[in-house]
Amino acid sequence: MIDQEEVRRMQWAARRGMLELDLVLEPFVNQRYSELSDSDRAIFQRLMLREDQELFSWLLQREAPEDKELAAIIKQILKFARTVPADR
Repeated sequence: MIDQEEVRRMQWAARRGMLELDLVLEPFVNQRYSELSDSDRAIFQRLMLREDQELFSWLLQREAPEDKELAAIIKQILKFARTVPADR
């Protein structure tokens, strides 16, 4: 069982102050974070340490992270964001 304090920390971390990021990251954390594997949660936590401009570029697919693990979690986030809310 995932610790709810960890979820709250990631909810806070997903509030980036850039609306475009908030609209993608916050719903992902609220609806999917607790379902991620331990390793994917650790990768997501590393992702949240990155700069907003990097995240923005990656989520808009202008660039891709060199780190394959970060690229994979970005792919999961984008898949989630492209899914109709009723089907999440």
